[in-house]
Amino acid sequence: MIKVFIDGSNGTTGLRLRERIEKRDDVELITLPDEIRKDPGARADAINSSDVTFLCLPDDAAGEAVSLVKNDRTVVIDTSTARRTLAPWAYGFPELAPDFEDKIRAGKRIAVPGCHASGFIALARPLVEAGIIAPDAPLNCFSLTGYSGGGKKMIKEYESDGRPAELDSPRVYGIGQTHKHLKEMKIISGVTREPVFIPVVSDFYSGMEVTVPLFADQVRGGAESKQ
Repeated sequence: MIKVFIDGSNGTTGLRLRERIEKRDDVELITLPDEIRKDPGARADAINSSDVTFLCLPDDAAGEAVSLVKNDRTVVIDTSTARRTLAPWAYGFPELAPDFEDKIRAGKRIAVPGCHASGFIALARPLVEAGIIAPDAPLNCFSLTGYSGGGKKMIKEYESDGRPAELDSPRVYGIGQTHKHLKEMKIISGVTREPVFIPVVSDFYSGMEVTVPLFADQVRGGAESKQ
């Protein structure tokens, strides 16, 4: 039976992951009592006794957790943004290409793709690889998402009584073009410049719609769009 530990199981991602794992009868879930769940020694013991550890933590805390691994057996799956473009971490999007799948299957360190980034990469990378658009094409990305991706604080804000009226409408954020997903959007998709990225959060729990519009003169070979 596979032993799994979730470091950060009380956060939004960790709770949803735990709910799924608890429904399986082929996985033993390693848990820590609340009073020691942040204790480095207890976490280290849990991580190193697991076959797979999921890190559902902020970037710095996830880095600390990685440093606690003292064996070459435990597979670490990191949901933070910190290691998505770092070698030797595998980028967890096997559908992109056979070599992505191979690295995931063989690897012990796997980075979970970002939500907005996954939508953009799934659209842009095949176009770049097929030569339909140039790697240096100036791209835009519009991504509409539900509020659950904002974590416990945003979920509470949207679901509270007497919430502000502005939450009833979609809200653009990250307009400074410093969103944490931009780095992986550029590197993993194969483009040479970051897209102009417009993330929007709206009044629904979860789900995402990503659009990458193209001008006709950005499409090589006279390709045409058809409805």
